[in-house]
Amino acid sequence: MVSDGAAATALQVLRRLETGPRGLTEAEAAARLADTGENTPPLPYTASWPLRCARALHDPFTAVLLTLGLVSAVIASWGTAVVILALVAVSCGLRAVGEHRADRSLAALRELVAGTATVLRRNGEEAEPRAREVPVAELVPGDVVRLGPGDLVPADVRLLRARGLTVHQAVLTGESAPVAKAAVEVPDVADTGPFREPYLCFQGSGVASGSATAVVVQTGERTRFAVAQSTAGGRREASAFDRSVHGISWVLIRFMLLTPPLVLMANAALRGRGLETLPFAVAVAVGLTPEMLPVIVTTCLARAAAFLARTHQVVVRRLPALHDLGAVDVLCLDKTGTLTQDRPVVERAVGPDGQDDPDVLRWAAVGAWWTLQLAELPASDALDEALLTAAGPVGEEYDGIGAVPFDPGRRTATAVVAGRLGTHVLVTKGAAEDVLDRCDLDPAERERLLALVAHEAGAGLRVLAVATAEGPARTRPYTTADEHGLTFRGVVTFRDALAPGAAEALRSLTGLGITVRVLTGDHPATAARACRDLGLDEERVAVAGDSHDLDASVVARCTPEDKARIVSGLRAAGHTVGFLGDGVNDIPALRAADVGIAPRTAVDLARETADVVLAEKDLGAIGHAVTAGRHSSANIASYLRVTLSSNLGNVIAMLAAGLLLPFLPMLPVQVLAQNLCFDAAQLAFAYDRPGPAALRRPTVLRPRAFLRFITGFGVLNAIADLATFAVLALALRGPDALDDQAVFHSAWFTENLLTQALVMFLLRGGTRPGPIGRAAAALAAVGLLLPPSPLGAALGMTGLPPAYPLLLAAVLGLYAPALRAVRARHDRRRP
Repeated sequence: MVSDGAAATALQVLRRLETGPRGLTEAEAAARLADTGENTPPLPYTASWPLRCARALHDPFTAVLLTLGLVSAVIASWGTAVVILALVAVSCGLRAVGEHRADRSLAALRELVAGTATVLRRNGEEAEPRAREVPVAELVPGDVVRLGPGDLVPADVRLLRARGLTVHQAVLTGESAPVAKAAVEVPDVADTGPFREPYLCFQGSGVASGSATAVVVQTGERTRFAVAQSTAGGRREASAFDRSVHGISWVLIRFMLLTPPLVLMANAALRGRGLETLPFAVAVAVGLTPEMLPVIVTTCLARAAAFLARTHQVVVRRLPALHDLGAVDVLCLDKTGTLTQDRPVVERAVGPDGQDDPDVLRWAAVGAWWTLQLAELPASDALDEALLTAAGPVGEEYDGIGAVPFDPGRRTATAVVAGRLGTHVLVTKGAAEDVLDRCDLDPAERERLLALVAHEAGAGLRVLAVATAEGPARTRPYTTADEHGLTFRGVVTFRDALAPGAAEALRSLTGLGITVRVLTGDHPATAARACRDLGLDEERVAVAGDSHDLDASVVARCTPEDKARIVSGLRAAGHTVGFLGDGVNDIPALRAADVGIAPRTAVDLARETADVVLAEKDLGAIGHAVTAGRHSSANIASYLRVTLSSNLGNVIAMLAAGLLLPFLPMLPVQVLAQNLCFDAAQLAFAYDRPGPAALRRPTVLRPRAFLRFITGFGVLNAIADLATFAVLALALRGPDALDDQAVFHSAWFTENLLTQALVMFLLRGGTRPGPIGRAAAALAAVGLLLPPSPLGAALGMTGLPPAYPLLLAAVLGLYAPALRAVRARHDRRRP
């Protein structure tokens, strides 16, 4: 939607809005507020508790677990049904609680950025207008507001009066340099474009310098800012976490769904068993399922999210985003406000000969000081502040005479000070071309000086030219007509001030294996200069739209669409991409990234779109979040490797034994008891501390490589199980045989838990036992002590004769070194 102030004079806008330069009355404002609503952009819908829990069922394993639980209930396998449905409920509850806490933390952050605006209001038709502060949400079309340096533009406004006004529109366009605005009476259509109208200021921008009086033309969801947010929507693509876990999940789900009918058909064909094997078939399918995956994933991510919120003020709004952060290998970000501060610093002062000249800086600072002191509305801009900071206490040694303030049209500002006895000195500073036009130079000298300016600008520096003129003292006021016949003094160059800790944070991210890509709306030279100062690769600089912009370290002149395109292109190339942004122009890229990151000070929809919200725009906090994500991802990956390898081996062995034995290799209740013991031990993965190697590189669950891993180790586990089966089959024929089935079930139950304990300990990775070592020891103890116990008897098991533990020890004595050798070979082959 185009604001009502477009292509209309100020008077036409005031008439259309039925207001005037004196503003609205309180009654008119109240009536319009009731009619138009509050001046706030629409926020996303907050999900209810039932909806949060229902969304957790989108996870494929959770959905399959729910299905298996319902099937178990249908066939009256109540123990299985209760255990499975309890796991589903715990997983959904944990995820819903985590999302609720994140939304609550985000709401608290949002309250910190509420603001007010200075508005002219009248108590009645005949009353004089008074300037007062009102909440931004209470502004209405027709309100007359005042703007000054540092103010946020509270709505879309049409300028009525402006003096030296420049505004920052970085959140709208991505450009770091302030944009000049003026209350032109007849708009020039050629000057217009997206957020480019010089007579309009837009909600979301901020005043850099100057002052203005303006009338509000649009508020709330009708502002350009809100419209840009709404059109930046669209369905997000699947993240790295979704792609990896779902890729693994659906392969296993297909196998799980095939298992029950295969077991039924094989037993019916070879052993003549019918539906009595259905509970066993369901138990085998459950045995393949990583039942604890939803609980482990949610617990790992929720603990990491709570740690980040407590220690680093990082709010994780979508828990799987932590895994995505751990997998990020490319981080895209804007330059302004992230790598650099939103203020310039003096780089050097250069004389006409190209050499350093401190007098140039001194004269520029004198001009800045007295322009500020003698202005009707004192308001220093960022360049003036940088000059005064660099030059120190200068200017007070002169007597100020007069000032001609900066005007965006002529792009210069002049201060007049007392010089030698009976003289005045004009100090003019501003854009190089405009200052040179006011100097007494021959064409050749002017071209040489323009080349000097171009050389400095080509190095990514902002250039401010300085010139002076000395003349007889006078009492008549000075005007722009006096800016002629000047003597060129030189130029002062500025660079963007680096954000504190940015260079160190970049080195830290690089050390974590993350490539940083800078996507900015700035000039290529400006972006390259900042990157050089920060130690980034400045040679790989491209302009958005170049054929090689996907390979560049720095991409300049980026539009919001360019940022989203580059992020999507990097993802299509196989990278896991994070994007840090804070403006409405960053919303498409935040949506396109695997994980979107925004600071607390970002615009509302950017915060709502982001998966992770930072208390401050701090790259160091991102490094902490990445490490926490890798910590969680490493534990989840270890859980999946251990669980699926062990489960796959057990299922293969159990299917083979079921076809070879005249009885079921394990009773359904024993299978479920074994799974329950293993599941309880696996909770330790949520509290494990992975080794340092797991934190040094992105953690990615690649489905094909992962399935190769679990297939290889699962087959090895199946071989150990079948070796146990062979040993037991021979031993049961000896003189010590008691109850063949009970002894077989007990021995295999014990062997399965012992091999699972070994798998937990040896496939985990790392060196310190930690929670996993203690859980594995407890699991092994259960495997040895449960069969001879009263509970074991209730489950149909019995104590083993003395020789059987020795036979099992022999099998495990061969299995453990084989498992360690295969793991070492896998680690050597892993890139």
